[in-house]
Amino acid sequence: MVAPAALRVVRCGGGGRLCSARPVFSADAKYLLCASGDFVKIYSLGTGETLRLMGGHADVVTGVQLNPRNHMQLYSSSLDGSIKLWDFMDGIPIKTFTVGCKLLALYALASSEDSVFVIIPKSGERDTFQLVSVKLTKAAGQDIEAKDVSVVLDGVDASPKCTAFGREGEYVASVKDVNLQVYFFKRKQLNRFSVNTMKTKGGNHDFTCVVCHPTEDCIATGHADGKIRLWRNFHHKKEYTFSTLHWHHDIVLDLAFSVEGTSLLSGGVESVLVLWQNLSDRQKDFLPRLGSGIEYTSVSPDGTLCCTLHTDNRISIINSNLRFSRSIQGLIKSADVKTGLVVDPRTKALVLNGEPGHLQFYCLQSDQQLFSLDIVQRQYIHQAGLKQVDLVKVAFSAQGKWLATVEEREEETDPELQLKLWFYDEETQSFKLNTRINMPHDDHITDMCFRDMDEMEDDSLILVTTGRDCVFKVWVMVEDTDPEAQQSVSWSCDFVGSYHNYQATNCCFSEDGSLLAVSFEGTATVWDSVTWDLKCTFCHPPGKIRNICFGRLTCSKYLIGATDHGFLCCWNLLSCALEWSAHLNILVLQPDPLSEHIAAVSWLSKESSLFVFKPNEPRPIYIQRNLCKEKIQLAAFVPRDEPETDGSEKYLWLRRSQLFFLTDTQELMTLSTKPLEERLTASSKQLAVEESLPVTPFSLLLGKHRRQQSQEDIDLGKLVIHNKQEQDSPAVKELLHTPAHVLPSASFLCPIFIKSLLISKENKSAEEVADEVEMESEKADDDSDEERDVTEMEQEDTSPSELLGEMTYKLSKYQEKELRKIRKMDYSWISAF
Repeated sequence: MVAPAALRVVRCGGGGRLCSARPVFSADAKYLLCASGDFVKIYSLGTGETLRLMGGHADVVTGVQLNPRNHMQLYSSSLDGSIKLWDFMDGIPIKTFTVGCKLLALYALASSEDSVFVIIPKSGERDTFQLVSVKLTKAAGQDIEAKDVSVVLDGVDASPKCTAFGREGEYVASVKDVNLQVYFFKRKQLNRFSVNTMKTKGGNHDFTCVVCHPTEDCIATGHADGKIRLWRNFHHKKEYTFSTLHWHHDIVLDLAFSVEGTSLLSGGVESVLVLWQNLSDRQKDFLPRLGSGIEYTSVSPDGTLCCTLHTDNRISIINSNLRFSRSIQGLIKSADVKTGLVVDPRTKALVLNGEPGHLQFYCLQSDQQLFSLDIVQRQYIHQAGLKQVDLVKVAFSAQGKWLATVEEREEETDPELQLKLWFYDEETQSFKLNTRINMPHDDHITDMCFRDMDEMEDDSLILVTTGRDCVFKVWVMVEDTDPEAQQSVSWSCDFVGSYHNYQATNCCFSEDGSLLAVSFEGTATVWDSVTWDLKCTFCHPPGKIRNICFGRLTCSKYLIGATDHGFLCCWNLLSCALEWSAHLNILVLQPDPLSEHIAAVSWLSKESSLFVFKPNEPRPIYIQRNLCKEKIQLAAFVPRDEPETDGSEKYLWLRRSQLFFLTDTQELMTLSTKPLEERLTASSKQLAVEESLPVTPFSLLLGKHRRQQSQEDIDLGKLVIHNKQEQDSPAVKELLHTPAHVLPSASFLCPIFIKSLLISKENKSAEEVADEVEMESEKADDDSDEERDVTEMEQEDTSPSELLGEMTYKLSKYQEKELRKIRKMDYSWISAF
């Protein structure tokens, strides 16, 4: 028997941070390769879709570099201490080199045949890093230990942007704080420079990034005060010179030279890409409004494209003329995900906070953002300390036709609240605002939910909200009597409930919608959803109830709650008694909508643990201790498109749904028994590569001409077949197959060859035929035979069977006579030679 695969925690490709390493273009500029969490992700630059996720590292990928000696191979480094060599066209790992310490950056040079450069922590010293050379041996096997490590520079910065290699790998430049050091490999000389010694005015002169000119001895450095300095003559410690470029008002985040080195790209927190033509302060172009700060900038090998990586986990593809091409959006990292992880029933996309005031719909199957919905519909002002309206709560109806959102402004005394109801419009394929309710509660809203029943009848659709004002409210749809209203229905409050003036904290409906559970601090109450009568109450001191949910399917008679004092309780609704309890500090309680299983995540001793159970069984069916070191804040079960069939009985709870969770560091993770890239469709994995590299302007023109010619051939159809058959005529074959040394002169053969390629006119009219006969009678006797031969060929060409290739061509009398003359000539004298 084959042992079942172990269940492991996997960082999602799109949920991983894209800004952990500089992206690189493939040699043909068709694909973009970048680090994303534990994966290396390949995007199509033509469509923007994710083509492949290459997984194998056990920690965050920190560097991605093409193999300089094979443009179809890729090096990647990781915090797990390994360097992997990939065939990224097939997604196959070729070799794994284990260095044995954290790798913070990776550099691969064409001049170093069997070595790469990495940044590692210095042994025995805290927050001190060094640039080292790692020799990649060509030993047999897939897993190899890289023991040959030599130190190049000490005291470097850990950021990959703070170290760069000069033209042809002759030197390396590294910046940290206010110091620049340049090391020359051949001379083994180290020069150090400091901006503190310069006679400059006040400001923060700290270095932030460095890049070297591709063809000249020039180093460009970015600074915290927004300035860019171009260093020259740095081979000498005292005779060096530098010039200054200045546009950015704040820190320069990254720099990149063009392929030829004639221009420089810079980006910062202003969300503007600046192009410095001829490295001059007087010639600069701008691409503004890119959305967020530019973390990295990369240029394609052919110079036709560049890309920028942004702080909001987004990639912008830009043409060489500084025109925006497309955007690739990863999972936007919000400072605080107040909405929780919600699943859209229509698209099965994860829905959570995105840009300020927006909801992002993130598709887990395609690993990209579907769209962003502007909820607040106000201009966001980037100013520290300013109280602004934020999106805090989201809920979907059972079929996804209705969306409820809550937005609020953080005010201590008088909070500003709005409840909005959105209806999904099938025509526009988007949500439209239906109802806006100002101040639905007198204090902050703590939770809300829809009644999961048949939405075909509007009477069954109910929304419940709970608030710190010690009440819960029931909202129902009513006919809109306003003659100027654009919609026929709107929402209004139908019932207000409370319990002993306690704050209402959580709410949820039972599976059939007949019961509503509302927690009031440390008490759980159950209400009839038709009459709104209080049926029963449950309390289990000490502590307030943090989460609450009903059991489903065969466990629908149970109500489960978790308190902030470390208790997980299960109550029986039929006996109105406590069924069982466990002492666990549960932060997340998430029921599976398609089964009886409930996932509970605890936090204890700085580690998260997962417990999966059924309410009717006090013993968990699955336990995974030390799920991750990060604190898990949110979780969601996402229904699968097709149930898993190859899983073991131990993991039956994952058969119909997949569990995703979000950590306090905004990392999206999941549990899986197989590589995450298998979720991608097979068709999206078909990568093709151009064999003729590098691409030149002439090859681009030739390729365009060939594509046009191919399209014309397809459109012409029968005419193409006809031309091919003309070229296969016996006259042409005789010309091609006869030995060159016995052929007559070209001037003699040319008329025969040209006439054999003529295309006949089809479906001639009677008048055209009569005119041609009259013209033939007037020609000389020498030409009459030839014209009659051509007429015979034209008549044969009009046969439909000939177009299908079913008739063999016959030589004309004139052609046969000429060929006989050739055959009768004596060429035996050639044999003497």
